[in-house]
Amino acid sequence: TGESKIVELEEELRVVGNNLKSLEVSEEKASKKEETFSEQLRSITAKHKEAEARAEFAERSVQKLQKEVDRLEDDLLSTKEKNKKLEEEMEAAFQDIQNM
Repeated sequence: TGESKIVELEEELRVVGNNLKSLEVSEEKASKKEETFSEQLRSITAKHKEAEARAEFAERSVQKLQKEVDRLEDDLLSTKEKNKKLEEEMEAAFQDIQNM
């Protein structure tokens, strides 16, 4: 009756109290995980920004080096052409000397 209702309600209150404690523990664990994930996200974001900056720097370096390679290849071609011209002139001069 009244006393059994009290016992029933006390038991229900105990179960609810235990559930509340369990939920509090779960919330604390979830909060710690969230904090850990937030730290990991910040770290990964920072690393990503650093990697992007390095990639951009490397890309600019490659472009500069490619321009230098192009310039050197042009210089080499020009020098080869000059060398060939000089060889032809020397050969002609040698022929002139032999024909004297």
